[in-house]
Amino acid sequence: MQNARMSPPDQDTEAVHSETRPLSTSGMDSESNGPVDISAALEKKESKRADGKRELKETECYEILGYCWPRWKKWTYLAAVAFVQVSMNFNTSVYPAAVKSLSEAFQISEQHARTGQMAYLVTYSIGCELWAPWSEEFGRWPILQLSMFLINIWQLPAALAPNWGSLVVARSLGGLSTAGGSVTLGLIADIYEPETQQFPLAFIVLSSTIGTSIGGVIGGPIARFLDWQWFFWIQLIFGGVTQFIIFFMPESRSTIIMDREAKRRRKTGEDPNIYGPNELKSPRVSLKEAGRIWARPFYMLLREPIVLCLSLLSGFSDALIFTFLESFAIVYEQGWGFGTLAQAWAVIPINAAYFIAYFSYFPWFMRDQKLRLRHGDAAIPPERRLKWLLFLAPLEPIGLFGFAWTSLGESRNVHWIGSMIFSGCVGIANYAIYLSSVDYMVASYGVYSASATGGNAFARDLLAGISAMYATPMYTNIGDKWHVEYASTILACLSCLVVIPIYVFYWKGPQIRAKTFIFFGCSLI
Repeated sequence: MQNARMSPPDQDTEAVHSETRPLSTSGMDSESNGPVDISAALEKKESKRADGKRELKETECYEILGYCWPRWKKWTYLAAVAFVQVSMNFNTSVYPAAVKSLSEAFQISEQHARTGQMAYLVTYSIGCELWAPWSEEFGRWPILQLSMFLINIWQLPAALAPNWGSLVVARSLGGLSTAGGSVTLGLIADIYEPETQQFPLAFIVLSSTIGTSIGGVIGGPIARFLDWQWFFWIQLIFGGVTQFIIFFMPESRSTIIMDREAKRRRKTGEDPNIYGPNELKSPRVSLKEAGRIWARPFYMLLREPIVLCLSLLSGFSDALIFTFLESFAIVYEQGWGFGTLAQAWAVIPINAAYFIAYFSYFPWFMRDQKLRLRHGDAAIPPERRLKWLLFLAPLEPIGLFGFAWTSLGESRNVHWIGSMIFSGCVGIANYAIYLSSVDYMVASYGVYSASATGGNAFARDLLAGISAMYATPMYTNIGDKWHVEYASTILACLSCLVVIPIYVFYWKGPQIRAKTFIFFGCSLI
């Protein structure tokens, strides 16, 4: 769940950036004989209201916005955002290792204990969408702080739960409190122009995917050496450290920075009639507008074929990782007699695969930059964002088929390294699907890309939550003899179907995009 747990850069509202960047058009001032910015002068005239107040525009303060931060500051900022992504997704991936301990502590079945995982992921899929509009209105910093604070607070009743119902409620509230990628990927749009977002986007996607798998590695030692409460105490410690780190993050939301700059100019007398964009809103927060923003990702998920197909693919791929986290205990214990710690180490190849996939994109990004410099943005159509995925996506069915039939176990003289290599193939495909699908939707939907990828994030989290309930029964009940092998083979067959749209969109993408509501000029609610 990489939200995931991640929704895309805030292009819905940030799209105005491309229209309000400083223009080079200039003329001569007849009095000073110096150059003047005609576009800025016209903008000032147009932004003045009947009451004399004038709205500050980006062109008038572009140099103080996040786009102009030095590189070191941007990457320090991204590192802090990465901590948020890893922390939030760690809370989802560490839980499967706690199932056995929770089952024994509360005297419930292990399947019953997995409802805590499902509750968290399903509410996460809803929560990450609910937070998005408020980060646009009030800024990234306060929303991330509030989200992390609530997540950390709900770890307390989970760790101290007197009964199972209390723990599930605490997990559900924790999921609803998780802002996830709906905010963190919006931060990229705050400090990078759309044409320069690929490297930072790849980095944040890496942190999200690592968060969804590193819990499987850390969860093993916790289960082996500590009581079940420590699963939640460690989540709290990790979350507390993360909240401390992001406390020192500067605000990146352009409208908030512009509000502050307008107040500074009024205070100094530089421009007593200047006001920031949010200061002139009446009312400041419109519930109708918030509801429209909340509804749009779901509307696009149901009505846009690109969003629907890529979201199903991305969600299926994310669910595979959580299926692995649940099924590895069965596969490696039955096949090779792995104990708790060895089962945790079996997740390491997936983490390594994410780094391999991450670095594999660098040559493509650098080539895109060269093409853009030589021939302009028109040389990079949205479908080019899918090109490397054409080669990496088949690793998902290949990895699943290979994992299925290298899981036969030591009794059939099959070494465990084979299954781990193939699980790594699935990890590479998962990262590539996540990154390329988000990147393609950002390029395809422009001002609506936040809503498009919001549907993607919802699908990832929802399907991952559902997988918590079917993974173990599927790996233990299908067939009379080859339970593990048949289960993975079924998933492999499904993956063959869900990757097909990638190739359709690559070759027929322009025609499909030409038939969307956006290109017809229709309003998306």
